[in-house]
Amino acid sequence: MKLAILDRDGTLNALGAGGLIASPAEWQPVPGALEAVARLNQAGWRVVVATNQPGLGGGVFDTQTLVAIHARMHRELGALGGRIDAVFYCPHAEGEDCACRKPAPGLMLQIRERCALEGGEIAVIGSCLAHLQAAQDLGAQLHLVCTGRSAHLQPHAPLPPGWPAATRAHASLQDVVDLLVGQGGSAPAAPSFPSSASSASSCS
Repeated sequence: MKLAILDRDGTLNALGAGGLIASPAEWQPVPGALEAVARLNQAGWRVVVATNQPGLGGGVFDTQTLVAIHARMHRELGALGGRIDAVFYCPHAEGEDCACRKPAPGLMLQIRERCALEGGEIAVIGSCLAHLQAAQDLGAQLHLVCTGRSAHLQPHAPLPPGWPAATRAHASLQDVVDLLVGQGGSAPAAPSFPSSASSASSCS
């Protein structure tokens, strides 16, 4: 199988006020992003999300609200024929000592172990530097989407210092999917994810 690990805020949905999405009403998809995920699914890719959610640790919102936000994401994606198989999140506030807050690799390692995949079978896609830094030792394909926090970057220009050397930049998630689908190849085996599409996995 092939697996795509997507960042959430700025990649799938627009950034909220202060960089946080604190309610379902604030979750608004990036134009074309959900359609791109559906295309990946149709090409045989499984898709999961890895996201920092410091609003939980900071008391801005609770787990029930996060579940409702993701329920909206799943619902809107499902209406387009797409699916996110699981959401892995770090619930800790910035500054807390944990191994899962990106750019630490904890979430990425958890996903790789759950799926029993080699790095070459994984594409890590996001608009956030920390998302790609967290995956830089997986041996995965690294794809930057120049939206959200990276909207100021140009996809064909050299990246600033600090970005993993193997990162490829793209104007949109649709452009990444064009590349991945063009590479072809998928396998029937599937990882064991939570049975409900609205389930969320945290680093406990």
